[in-house]
Amino acid sequence: MSLPKINPTKTAAWQALSRQFEVQKDLALQDLFLQEPSRMEQFSAQTEGFYLDYSKNLITAETKEILVRLAQEVRLKDAIDAQFSGAIINETEQRAVGHTALRNFGALPEEVAVALERIKSFTGQVISGQWKGYSGKPITHVVNVGIGGSDLGPDMVCEALGYYQNHLKLRFVSNVDGDHVMHQLKDLPRDQTLFVIVSKTFTTQETLTNAQTIRQWFLEEAPESGIAQHFAAVSTNLEAVAAFGIDSDQVFPMWDWVGGRFSLWSAVGLSIALSVGYDHFESLLKGAQDMDQHFAKTPFEDNLPVLMALISVWYNNFYHAESECVVPYSQYLNKFVAYLQQGIMESNGKYVDRNGEEVDYQTGTIVWGSTGTNAQHAFFQLIHQGTKLIPADFIAFKECLYGQQDHQNKLLANCIAQTQALMSGTKGQAIESPYRVFAGNKPTNTLLIDKLTPERLGGLIALYEHKLFVQGVIWNIFSYDQWGVELGKKLAVNVLNTIESSDDSSKLKFDKAQEFDASTAELLRRIKQ
Repeated sequence: MSLPKINPTKTAAWQALSRQFEVQKDLALQDLFLQEPSRMEQFSAQTEGFYLDYSKNLITAETKEILVRLAQEVRLKDAIDAQFSGAIINETEQRAVGHTALRNFGALPEEVAVALERIKSFTGQVISGQWKGYSGKPITHVVNVGIGGSDLGPDMVCEALGYYQNHLKLRFVSNVDGDHVMHQLKDLPRDQTLFVIVSKTFTTQETLTNAQTIRQWFLEEAPESGIAQHFAAVSTNLEAVAAFGIDSDQVFPMWDWVGGRFSLWSAVGLSIALSVGYDHFESLLKGAQDMDQHFAKTPFEDNLPVLMALISVWYNNFYHAESECVVPYSQYLNKFVAYLQQGIMESNGKYVDRNGEEVDYQTGTIVWGSTGTNAQHAFFQLIHQGTKLIPADFIAFKECLYGQQDHQNKLLANCIAQTQALMSGTKGQAIESPYRVFAGNKPTNTLLIDKLTPERLGGLIALYEHKLFVQGVIWNIFSYDQWGVELGKKLAVNVLNTIESSDDSSKLKFDKAQEFDASTAELLRRIKQ
C-alpha cells in the first residue's frame, strides 16, 4: 500500500473551492455570525480534553462541505490507513513512517516494548540516586547532546512539563557554536553530570563535535573509566559508540522507520523520562495515542487534525496567506512554536509532488509565533492592522497548575478577547481617527484544552503531527523525507576543508573545481586573513 498520487488542482472539489472563493472572498466574519445562529454548533469539534472553536474562520457550511470533499477526492482515508499500517509511505527514502507505533500500547512492537522497559529501568536508577558517578555521588545534572529532532522535541517537552520535573537539572546542547557549548559546561559538576548523546548514525557533524569537546572537558578531571558512568547514547552505530567509550548497557535504540522530527516518542525521549520520570513519559505517549485514535477513526467533519489542515489549505491556496501564527497562552509552551517549525516546514517545504513533477500551486506554510500574552506586546500589531492575512491558532488551558486563579482568569481573558478583536475589529463603532480603526475579519482557531498535563501535551503534539500529514496528502507531496537539508551539509565539507587548510588566503579565488562562487571565495579569504 502506498500513498495516493493525486494532483489536488485536478479534482472537482478544488475547482468548486475556486468558485466558492470568488463568491465569498469579500465575506465578513461579523456577518456570518449574524446570518448563522447555529454557527457555533456547525464550526466546533472536540475529543477528550480538547475543544476546537473554528467558527471565527472565513468559511461557510458550503465551504466546509467542499473542503471535506477535497479530502475524500485525494483519498485521505487511504493515506491514513497506509501510515497506520506501516506501509512504506516515505517512498523517496524507502522507509515506513512508524512514529505512531511507538505509542500504540494496544499493539506495541516487541522491540519498542523492550526499549521502554530499559528506559524505565535506567531512568529509575538515575532519578532515585542508585546510579552513581565516578566519585560515588548521585547524578544531579543531565545534558542532552543532539540536533534537529534529537534536540528540539526533548527540549520542548522538558520545558513544557516543567511543573512535573524532578530534582534533576536538564540542559541541552545542539548548536556547533563552541561558545555555547563551553557556556553550558562551565559550572557543571563533572562527577554528578550525565551526558546523553543522541545521534542515529553517531556521525552527525554538530553532535559528534560537541560530544568530543564534552568528552575532552570531562576527562580534564575525571578518569577514563568514568565515561561509562557519565555517558549514555541513543544510536544505531554500536561500533562508534563503543569507540567513544560508552558502555553497551547505556546505548538505546533508534529505528529506521522513525523520522528524526517525530522521534521524541522513542528512546530519543530519554532526557524527557529523566526529567519528569518514566510514568509521565508514558503518559505523554498515551495522550498522543488518544489523538491517534481520534484522527484514525473520526469522520472528517469532526476530526480536529483534518479540520485544522483543511482550513490551512483554504487560506494558503485560495486566500494566498503565506504564513500561520501559533500563540500558546502558557509560558511553559515557550519552545512549542520552534518545535512546530521543524515539524511543519521541514516536512511540507517541497516543490516536487509524489509523481516527481514540479507543482504549480503553493505547498508548505511558514509557521511562526510566540506565547501569549507576550506576543500581544510584540507582533500582534501586524496581525491586527497590517496588510497581510495571517490566520492564527490560539491555544489555551482551562485550568492552571499552581492555583493562581487571578492570573489564569486574566490570561484566558486576553486570549479570548484577542480572537474577538481580530474578528470584530471596530466595526459599528464611531472612530474619529483612522489610526484607531481595526478592520477585523482576521481568522483564528481557538484550541481550548482542559489542563497542561503530560497526556494533553502528547495529544497536542500529535494533533499538529497529523495536521501536517493531512496537508502533505492534499498537496500530493512526500512529507516525511528531508532532502532539502542535505546539500548544505555536503557543501560545508568543502568549505571546512578550505578553512582548515594551511593555504595562503591571498590565493583564494573563484574555483569551479571546488564549487566556490566569487562571493563564497571572498568570504573564505576574509575568514582566513
